[in-house]
Amino acid sequence: MYLDKINEAKSAYTFDDFLLVPNESWFEPKDVNMMSRISTNFKLKIPIVSAAMDTVTESELAIALAQEGGIGIIHRNMTLEDEVEHVKEVKGSGDLIIRDVVTTSPESSLETLKDLMIEEDVSGLPVIEDDKLIGIISKRDLKPFLNEKTNKTVKDLMTCDVVTVPESISPSEALDIAYENKVERIPVVENDKLVGIVTIKDILEQKQYPNAVRDEDGKLLVAAATGPFDLKRAIALDKAGADIIAVDCAHAHNMNVVNFVSTIKENVGADLIVGNIATAEAAEALIAKEVDGLKVGIGPGSMCTTRIIAGVGVPQITAIAQVADVAKEHDIPIIADGGIRYSGDIAKAIAAGADAVMLGNLLAGAYESPGAVTVINGIKYKQYRGMGSMGAMTGGFGGGADRYFQEIKGPMKHSKLVPEGVEGVVHYKGKVNDIIFQLVGGLKASMGYCGAKDVKTMQENSKFVKITSSGINESHPHDLLITNESPNYPTLK
Repeated sequence: MYLDKINEAKSAYTFDDFLLVPNESWFEPKDVNMMSRISTNFKLKIPIVSAAMDTVTESELAIALAQEGGIGIIHRNMTLEDEVEHVKEVKGSGDLIIRDVVTTSPESSLETLKDLMIEEDVSGLPVIEDDKLIGIISKRDLKPFLNEKTNKTVKDLMTCDVVTVPESISPSEALDIAYENKVERIPVVENDKLVGIVTIKDILEQKQYPNAVRDEDGKLLVAAATGPFDLKRAIALDKAGADIIAVDCAHAHNMNVVNFVSTIKENVGADLIVGNIATAEAAEALIAKEVDGLKVGIGPGSMCTTRIIAGVGVPQITAIAQVADVAKEHDIPIIADGGIRYSGDIAKAIAAGADAVMLGNLLAGAYESPGAVTVINGIKYKQYRGMGSMGAMTGGFGGGADRYFQEIKGPMKHSKLVPEGVEGVVHYKGKVNDIIFQLVGGLKASMGYCGAKDVKTMQENSKFVKITSSGINESHPHDLLITNESPNYPTLK
């Protein structure tokens, strides 16, 4: 019986064990379409998701990634109130309409108006009377009276014939109206009531990111993590506007987690992604609970020690493929979480059945990540740690400990935890958009080599060849001293 376990054990593989086979292609890499669905109701323009880790994803990185066409999952190693605020910051940053508008009344004195403009750092204010917009006044209207005393009030100088737009206005339409009427800001009005204001600056900023992923109201997409049994947090994040709730758990095939998924699903309107898993059986159990997406990966992360400490895991490319075989039958997207070191690994993950990849290490070094910058021997690094590390489990608000079904007890809390991750640093890499440019460029090149015009074709038609350790060595640069480091192939180990 025990010998059978050994003899019948299946082989399992990861990214370095395979290469993609070049295929006939009729188009250039620049022509490929990387749009991919990551949950039942949401698509990304690039198949990249940032990890729900406390040294990777908070609102700043989530905004930057959504602007590039991906999505960030706000980590949960913080108070519920703080995570809600991060979600709101992302949703607010993507709104064309400024809804928290400072206004003035027609009877206000010019002196009061001037002080208000200075205090709020604005150059123009809508004028409201009886909850209705009756005019607008700007610094230009005040300029002739700034250095003299006057009894004039706002109603004497305001522009009464105000150009307004409806809430459904598109950025292009708003920009045309602004230029046509030579105005810098346009009030948004519904039923004579002020809803918000649109400025040329915000319109141009939105047009600057044509690949940004947005919801039906034009706001940036964002996901947020909750614990496997934290219904209160899930409901709060849903109310805050999170498009996707990610149930964040090291072993989502724990049947208590599987059964509680139904409770969360019943109480939130957002899509529900659940993970992590690594087997077909786990996928079947969670799909039966009507999840909207699955996250795959047990132990492949660069900072994860689960496979060493617990002796458990499935090499990532095999895990992706066996979950994908089940998920595709039910039209459920999967996210490959962990083990991605190069852009070529993203291509291999998609070819093995993933709809998107989750990145931690590759984004932890971004300017926008929350990790602190450290300088070692004159080189910049950023802090990066696994959510199963001692620091993550004891330094936050439980997001690391309960992810691994552990509790912090007693005054000597460090001694009562069994970490499954480490803490360290990664190279500081600069802005997220520069990192994404290289990763997406590598993926496009791969799809071009494979003759895949889109993600679905890449999944269905690409072929693998299994390689040996000699093939791995041959694949990397060899027999030379690298003198100029490439932005997509770091040489620092």
